Amino acid sequence: MSADKKIVIATHNMDKQKEMIFLLANMDIEVLTMENFPHIGEIEETGTTLHENSLIKAREVYKITGLPSLADDTGLEVDALNGDPGVYSARYSGENSTYQENVNKLLTELKDVPIQLRTARFRTVVTFVHLGVELYEEGVVEGIIATEIKGIKGFGYDPIFKPLDQKLTFAEMSKDKKSLISHRAKALEKMVQQLNKYFKNGGSIE
Repeated sequence: MSADKKIVIATHNMDKQKEMIFLLANMDIEVLTMENFPHIGEIEETGTTLHENSLIKAREVYKITGLPSLADDTGLEVDALNGDPGVYSARYSGENSTYQENVNKLLTELKDVPIQLRTARFRTVVTFVHLGVELYEEGVVEGIIATEIKGIKGFGYDPIFKPLDQKLTFAEMSKDKKSLISHRAKALEKMVQQLNKYFKNGGSIE
């Protein structure tokens, strides 16, 4: 069994695409995005877990393209909100909500919560699908939800998420700094190890 030395990033989210391309840059592989396949529409995320949604996206893009497909799903789990928004992080304030609307809603929900109780974590699950092989990895980073927006870099909840032992929010960090410690970086670092083995072995993980 042989594997094409290509991989499709199964997301229409341009910010995720850019970050994943950056994190996959050291692989000897051609990275394609949804812009290479304009006929692929939005994929409905009907799962109740990050793993399920990640798998749904990777399977659908593989089914359509026939190429190795890599998807992620990411959630912000806030302890004071019993783990919400979690799997619904991207649409926390409603379908088609903006990053700013989601951030504003979260800050409102936590307005009376003291800083020591604003603990949270970003969790990312990345899933790879090709020729009957399905691989997944998870990355987690613990942190605190800041009381105000700080920084203009990054995306999503980055302006209010401060990783533990860090003085800056993700949105205040450089791309290189964030890539060393982020949840997506941790998940993809483990996935890249599996993918290098997979492609080196011609489509086998044995």
